[in-house]
Amino acid sequence: MFTRWRRVFDGNRALWIVAAVAVASLVVGLLVGRFVVSPAEASARAEPPEPGLITVPVEFGELSNDVTIRGEVGYADAAEITLDTSSLTGPAIVTGRVPEAGAEFGPLAVALEIAGRPVIVLPGDLPAYRTLRFGMSGPDVVQFKQAMAAVGINAGDPASDVFDAAAAAAVPALYDLVGYAPPPPPEGGDEAVRAASEGVTAAQQSLAAANDELNRAGSGASAVALREADNQVASAQRQLDAARMAVPLDPLVVADLEDALALAKLRRDEVAAAPDTRAQRAAVDAARSQVAQAQEALTRAREEALPFLPSSEVLYLAALPRRVDAVTAARGSILQGVAMTVSGATLELTGSAAEADATLLQVGGEASFELPDGASHRAVIAEVTPGEESSGRWTIGFTPDPLTPEQIQQLQGANVRVSIPVGATEGEVLFVPLAAVTAGPGGESRVEVVDGDPRDGDQAETRLVDVETGLAADGSVEVRPVESGELEEGDLVVVGR
Repeated sequence: MFTRWRRVFDGNRALWIVAAVAVASLVVGLLVGRFVVSPAEASARAEPPEPGLITVPVEFGELSNDVTIRGEVGYADAAEITLDTSSLTGPAIVTGRVPEAGAEFGPLAVALEIAGRPVIVLPGDLPAYRTLRFGMSGPDVVQFKQAMAAVGINAGDPASDVFDAAAAAAVPALYDLVGYAPPPPPEGGDEAVRAASEGVTAAQQSLAAANDELNRAGSGASAVALREADNQVASAQRQLDAARMAVPLDPLVVADLEDALALAKLRRDEVAAAPDTRAQRAAVDAARSQVAQAQEALTRAREEALPFLPSSEVLYLAALPRRVDAVTAARGSILQGVAMTVSGATLELTGSAAEADATLLQVGGEASFELPDGASHRAVIAEVTPGEESSGRWTIGFTPDPLTPEQIQQLQGANVRVSIPVGATEGEVLFVPLAAVTAGPGGESRVEVVDGDPRDGDQAETRLVDVETGLAADGSVEVRPVESGELEEGDLVVVGR
């Protein structure tokens, strides 16, 4: 193949040389024409262009004045969760119910399972810092009762700060709702109640026996004893009567018989009088005291055996539902320190603005921000909070319209541009750049409309149109022609010469 082309070239060498020279001449000519400029042409190019009018077209649309800030997207009120496991008798081993990031906790949710026992989520602000038992009082008791009312369980007067029998009875109902058995009673509690109950029975039997003894002692003298005492009095009376009638009368004998009669009457009065039952009554009082003490012991034993709420089995969280952001607890491990991090279940957008801009904003006002795909998404201003005077910045909180799970995942932790309209026209209007509006001799506002070719400069045909101005935003201003002036979308207005 190479040999064939060589024979062709050798046979037409003169022709090939002429063609190469022609191509080279063409290239050189083009380069010279491109880069070599005559002095006259260079001078012409250096002269400024003919002056013309600088114009822009009149636009028609909605005009708004926006405050633009940067905002962070995330879940509100993030909090680290630690649990009080001091009430456990053994190690705090996580045995199950470990949530995944993104899970939500509502009332009665089980946040974790520790040593086979649940950690129940309830609404409240105070942490569970002690085990609640019968007789305790405090704000944590009020919180428990109010939480029970919130989930539909009667725990007694929600305003009372005493953990009473009604509150204790609510504990089994709570565990029944979450599907777990209530905490077992303290070791030996049942035996203590049984022993106290037997003590009450024994004390009551002793009281019954003391009452029987008192009744017997207080029943009075028997009829036989009283008759014998009467007979003795009658016998002494007859002997005295006989001695008084004896002749000669012996005063000494009469005196002795009178004493004997008085003694007989005294003995009869003693037999007829009420018996002395002071000892029996003292025995009854002592037996009654024993019964009261036994009943108090039984009450205490029963109270100690009432259901209780361990601090390790309840987790109070405010503003439920809550979202799980991260979990450090792992099944099979011993719980130490922070178990998980939770935040509000509602995504929020937070930013800051200068005081001058923030004072233009109102709660309930609308805003918009860009989604990852570039689409605009609506949000509502939820709070406008003044910052420290030294910073001059105010905190602005927004509540976005509902987002899909995919959008939430993409936006979590993102920094976005937020636009907040602080003034807008009612519908579409004509507007021009602020530079297009000038003041007339009477102070009226006007624009200069070009009807000819703007490139003609001052020779171009123009007309002045008086206008009323409206909302100004982003360098533009709403204009409305007055009287007989005509102004339409697309008209060219002068902004400079």
